[in-house]
Amino acid sequence: MTPIPRADDIDVRPIAESEFADWLRAVNTGFLRAAPLTDEEVEGRRERFVEGRYLGAFDRGRCVATFRSFDQELTAVGGASVPADAISGVTVTATHRRRGLLSRMMARDLAAAKERGDVAATLIAAEYPIYGRYGFGPATWTAEWTVDVPRAGLDARWAGPADGGRVDLVEGEDVRKLGPELHERLRRGVPGAIDRDDMWWRMNTGILPWDPSWKPPFYAVYRSASGEVEGMAVYEVDDNWGDAKQPLNTATVRWLIGVTPAAERALWEYVCSVDWVVKVKSGRRAPDDLLPHFLPDPRAARITSLADWLWVRVLDVQRALEARTYGGTGALVLEVAGVDGLTGGRYRLEASPEGASCTPTTESAELALGLGELGALWLGDESAVRLAALGRVGEERAGAARKADALLRTSRRPWCPDMF
Repeated sequence: MTPIPRADDIDVRPIAESEFADWLRAVNTGFLRAAPLTDEEVEGRRERFVEGRYLGAFDRGRCVATFRSFDQELTAVGGASVPADAISGVTVTATHRRRGLLSRMMARDLAAAKERGDVAATLIAAEYPIYGRYGFGPATWTAEWTVDVPRAGLDARWAGPADGGRVDLVEGEDVRKLGPELHERLRRGVPGAIDRDDMWWRMNTGILPWDPSWKPPFYAVYRSASGEVEGMAVYEVDDNWGDAKQPLNTATVRWLIGVTPAAERALWEYVCSVDWVVKVKSGRRAPDDLLPHFLPDPRAARITSLADWLWVRVLDVQRALEARTYGGTGALVLEVAGVDGLTGGRYRLEASPEGASCTPTTESAELALGLGELGALWLGDESAVRLAALGRVGEERAGAARKADALLRTSRRPWCPDMF
């Protein structure tokens, strides 16, 4: 009988490139994807392999836990980009849970990220309870609307934007040319948005179609009256007809970006005008997205999904708080509780619309909070007053939570459009 291995007997280490296929199989097992790996998928994904950034836990030669990180640019409030450690592909096989494998991989990766000089670490949590203990907090939320097109009140004879712009259907090649610059314009204005590398654009336009569920979508581009590209939408449509030959089709938006409200309005009106489409699913949007209010009847758009999305773990408190902008002027002393010796301490934040400084201090703390709460507050979405009511931050001085909200909260909610 083979004894159950102790945690110390399981080897946690960076994988060699020769182990990449085995690592991918373990990822598929963890995410309940039973389909066999194809050589095309292995080779396509291998392009992103970076030595030292793919971790695995091995029991008698079999990969039983996985962890991947990669370089990411994360947009702070005000538009500055900060270097982040993006974490993905995290799994522990059910046969090997509760042995500290994730903790060992996480500790190794975050220490390396801190050493590299990353300001934050990010991830999208498949399960809510896991990552708070590592200092992560939900910093953005995502919503999906389903639009009942016949009820929306839009002009059924819509034939183009009323502002002098135009919407054109294009091909994937055009998206690869026009999309990166457009996305960078959007990203600079949206806290929580992340960069998209060249492989992202190739994957999402069919150049690397090793995902068996991928099918060619429709691509639409909005140009302003001056001819400038200001928006882009990617969508697919199902084929659903009723018994009496009435169309019951749904258009599902994979992603839609607009750097102006006019571009967003025109693209939503276009998608809702496509013949035979009676429902539109919006895809991942910010919870305060303008979509419902572009419709004459906003009740035609109902939220069908609302959940936390991007989680942030601050690795450098000083640089994080100095990187973002502030709408008001004030000072606040924060006591940040660390969880692993990498981050934490007492800091004095002095902020104004002209800039901010954050320095270690021995002054008495006004607000005490954990790293997860700091990550949730940093992008401007969460309320310190609300967290105090929940007992998740402590007011060491009366009124400190309101002061924090006045400094940290943003007028529009942060948004991360992407999955990683």
